[in-house]
Parts: sequence; C-alpha cells; structure tokens
Amino acid sequence: MVPNLYTVLANSENALETYLNLENAPTSLSGKEVEVVNLVVSEINSCVYCTSAHTVIAKGTGFSDSDIIAYRSGNKGSDAKLDVLAKVTRALTEQRGHIDESLLDEFFSSGYTNENLVDAIMLIGDRTISNILHAVSKVAVDFPLAVKLEKA
Repeated sequence: MVPNLYTVLANSENALETYLNLENAPTSLSGKEVEVVNLVVSEINSCVYCTSAHTVIAKGTGFSDSDIIAYRSGNKGSDAKLDVLAKVTRALTEQRGHIDESLLDEFFSSGYTNENLVDAIMLIGDRTISNILHAVSKVAVDFPLAVKLEKA
C-alpha cells in the first residue's frame, strides 16, 4: 500500500524522496520510542491521518490500546522511561523547544542521551511536516481511524 499522504508529497519533484529519506533515517531510539514521539506530536497537532497511521504502527511494536491512549492524552503509560520521553516530546512540541531545564534533567536521569534528544527532535520535525501536509491537503485517511480523544 502506498499511503495517500505520499501521493501528496509526489506533487513535488523532490519532496517525496526527501521525506522518505527522513522517514527511513537511522535513529538511536527504539521502535516503541519512535512511536511515542509520533503519537504525541500527531495528537498535539490534531492530525487524524498521522494519529491513525501511528496507532496501527504502535500496535505493531507491541503497544496496548491503553498505552496508546495514555501517550496520546498526556497520561502515564506502563513504562516509566517512555513516560518521560512522552513528557519531553509534549513539552518540546507545545513550547517549540523552550522547555524547563528540570525536564531535560529528568530526561537524562531516566537514561536518555544527547543523541536520543537530537533524534527525538528530528522525529518531532518529521512528524510536524506530515501533520501540516495533511492539514493542508486533507487527503483521505487510508488507515483505520484512531479513537478520537475527548479534549479537556
């Protein structure tokens, strides 16, 4: 299957290849860590396309439905280290990188490294690109729709 969002990227002579290179770039983060970042950013940016796609992918990495909902909603999941990653991702995304030093201390104290931080920021950028692209294109979601969360 070729995701509908890729067909939008193909409108540009260079965008699809550039985006696929970013999507497939090596990262120091595990598959589960990548999906925590993807779920958090997509939820914050209200991207039903990416939230739906990454819900499917997260299930494939072993996440339960309850953990997926927890990370999307800003609650704690079943893994304390992933909870910290979700918290840092949320802050970086909402505050455009201007986060409290204490949050970074918590990130590093939980076992993450500078490399992990940079890779998480790259993932935030990657996901933000696709979130904006979907918001503008409104291309049909070609994944099972993710459960819509109630906003507080």
